[in-house]
Amino acid sequence: MSKWKCIKCGNTEFEKDQFQATGGNFAKMFDVQNKKFITVSCTKCGYTELYKTGTDAGMNVLDFLMN
Repeated sequence: MSKWKCIKCGNTEFEKDQFQATGGNFAKMFDVQNKKFITVSCTKCGYTELYKTGTDAGMNVLDFLMN
């Protein structure tokens, strides 16, 4: 990531974050967030790239039990 460059404006400064989302009928019905993504956003223009990453099965169960 040290050589990341925004494809929209050419800026080299960015912010990383992550989010989780539901996917599939079962997950939506029980509000289980079983899709995990890493985001990389340009600090100048806001352009954001998403990278899919694995989810932890234990966290999925915990998420289900807490809802």
